[in-house]
Amino acid sequence: MIYTAALLATLGATAAAETLFNALVFTRHGDRTAKYFNNAVLTHLGADQVFSSGSFYRDRYIANGSDYQIAGISADVVVPSQLWAAAPNSGVLYETATHFLQGLYPPLLALDPQQATQQLANGTQTVNPLGGYQFVLVNGEDANSPDTIWIQGSTSCPAFTTASKTYMEDPSYTALLNSTASFYSQFDSILNPIMGAGNVSYKNAYNVFDLLNVASIHNISVAPQINADALNQARWLADQHEFNLVYNATQNMRSIGGQTLAAQILAQLNNTVASKAASQKFTLMAGSYDTFQAFFGLTNLTEASPDFFGLPVYAASMAFELFAEADNATFPTNPADDLRVRFLFRNGTDASNNLTAFPLFGGNATDMPYGQFVDELGNRSVKTLTQWCGMCGSTQAFCVAANATQSSTGGQSGGSGAGASTSLTQGSSLSNAAAGGIGAGVTLAVVGVIAGLAFLLTRRRHSHKGAALGAGAGAGAGMATAHEKRNSNSESGSSV
Repeated sequence: MIYTAALLATLGATAAAETLFNALVFTRHGDRTAKYFNNAVLTHLGADQVFSSGSFYRDRYIANGSDYQIAGISADVVVPSQLWAAAPNSGVLYETATHFLQGLYPPLLALDPQQATQQLANGTQTVNPLGGYQFVLVNGEDANSPDTIWIQGSTSCPAFTTASKTYMEDPSYTALLNSTASFYSQFDSILNPIMGAGNVSYKNAYNVFDLLNVASIHNISVAPQINADALNQARWLADQHEFNLVYNATQNMRSIGGQTLAAQILAQLNNTVASKAASQKFTLMAGSYDTFQAFFGLTNLTEASPDFFGLPVYAASMAFELFAEADNATFPTNPADDLRVRFLFRNGTDASNNLTAFPLFGGNATDMPYGQFVDELGNRSVKTLTQWCGMCGSTQAFCVAANATQSSTGGQSGGSGAGASTSLTQGSSLSNAAAGGIGAGVTLAVVGVIAGLAFLLTRRRHSHKGAALGAGAGAGAGMATAHEKRNSNSESGSSV
């Protein structure tokens, strides 16, 4: 990474002169089985990676004695009001959040035996199971819930799919497809039996890389057949392919996943500001690589380092720190000017993977006033559910309800895309209760009620339908189109 040594030295020098009020972390999952196959699962290695990441951030933000300990945060015992976590309600990402939090707040008996122990009236000493295991609530966002868009904004968004596919019409795509044909042919013997003849190409660059990468880690018979240099080249090509699917400076819809994440980040930081840092001191969200890449492009991080064109590795994470430039400072009365925000990125969990600060929005400084951050990121965000539904042309049940309510009330969409401005106070419209929420005002409150009812009804119907399909469909059903479906260019927006 560019800037690494200089910025780390700067961070170390200034830590004692700062008071940290909030840290927000967005993490990718750890090692998992291949995405190409249905029902990918987090491996033991992957669980250990995200647990290690949680431990890393504990040492920085939670533990006593750290120069970056969040002011007023409980060092050992979980205080629910101080923490907020969310992840899509899918196995890999939900488990990622859970294992991360296990590292952030480990079993209490090892940290503080006295606090971990309770004495009964008869003198018996009791401890929670698993050595005082501590539970942190993770808000699991169902795919059919309106809350899910704030972490996976490109999912169920037809306009994104259409915009993303235009990359395949670009001359640069055609050039890479043709020029890399001979490179990809070396993998035919390994991947043709899985992907089908003719599908091992740049068209399916991510699937090719992912299958090879997983095999290189877990398949003892195939791993020796995969050359390290060839794997790195496959990864580089997957970097190019996937970044171009989710970001283009002239095509706003490709970065919709980054735009909704931007709104969620603003909402969570605003919750801390609104409470004057009395609550929600640490925020965790787990998401997929395409959301990372969309956010990288959207916030001009590719100008800070070309590494941001690439795929984040397993358990990569980015952090936002909200702080004041004074030691042991009280919460400022003018947060827009007196609070500052810093962005940091850690590409994996190896000892060599440092948490490094980078400048956002094409600037040079690695931190900025909170008010400026809100304006810059707000200009790049989708602010309301209604706006997202309109931009995406989504037919999700909650969008049908939202659009019907807006039409009947004559309401506005709440903005005009990522170029619309937002103010410091408008950030609060994305409520914590709705995991980033629907927006302020009576009209959108009504939308939320209607959408919730539609979601419950739809979920009930889907539950029965799924059970019927599960009972009747054999393992070989649909094999005639299996390669076509799995090799389609719909990687972005997937949960893993």
